[in-house]
Amino acid sequence: MKGIILAGGSGTRLYPLTKAISKQIMPIYDKPMIYYPLSVLMLANIREILIISTKRDLPIFENLLGNGRDFGIKLEYKIQDKPNGLAEAFIVGEKFIKNDNVCLILGDNIFYGSGFSGLLEEVTSLKKGAVIFGYPVKDPRAYGVVEFDKNGKAISLEEKPENLKSNYAIPGLYFYDNTVISKAKTLKPSNRGELEITAINKKYLKESKLNVKKFGRGIAWLDTGTPEGLLEASNFVEVIQKRQGFYIACLEEIAYQKNWISKEHLLHKINELKNCDYKVYLKNLLN
Repeated sequence: MKGIILAGGSGTRLYPLTKAISKQIMPIYDKPMIYYPLSVLMLANIREILIISTKRDLPIFENLLGNGRDFGIKLEYKIQDKPNGLAEAFIVGEKFIKNDNVCLILGDNIFYGSGFSGLLEEVTSLKKGAVIFGYPVKDPRAYGVVEFDKNGKAISLEEKPENLKSNYAIPGLYFYDNTVISKAKTLKPSNRGELEITAINKKYLKESKLNVKKFGRGIAWLDTGTPEGLLEASNFVEVIQKRQGFYIACLEEIAYQKNWISKEHLLHKINELKNCDYKVYLKNLLN
């Protein structure tokens, strides 16, 4: 399975923070935002990853992450000319995906919790169909919303509905088989002028090939698309890291623990860093 991080858009809800820089470069406590979705794909054992962003911002991501070698992965980059919707990622990334299945994660979504890595590894074994998630929120009207029947089976999907049939929002993490490319090509722009990811999910639902897994209380999902969301996510990461002593979304740590990079490679990376807490944390991994 291959992975795509969609890190485009204009970030208008964060203006003027995003007037000159991508929101996915904004700090979430001690790391750039894009580290968090990238860590999710790595935890899912996905090592071939495409980052899609704007012409303005893509060079910044390339400068930050390079070809992925420091993290034991392979990174590629593509431009999305305009914010034409999430589903366009599969058209932009068609040559990258080739005949593989694919996971799409939004660049401003953060996930953390007990059992999350195991769930990711399970879902990555997907052969056919699609897997998305449902997460209970107080007011899901800003998201896609999934409705379940009494047996917990998904029966309807709506994009940003006014009249709610459920309090389960659909987070920005989606797993699809290879037919997602052809499905995306058949979409027409919505009233918002976008190729909607909900329209893709509806196609899988109509084929009875959509599996919606509910996130439990032990998993946190944070959307960082607003100033409040940025602050809340930073505070969350700070509390967890200071209390537990473990970093969230430390890409070198994930790569080292999965044996994707050697001890020598990690030591070389450590020696390249200036004095900072991140360097101290990486040093402690070797002890």
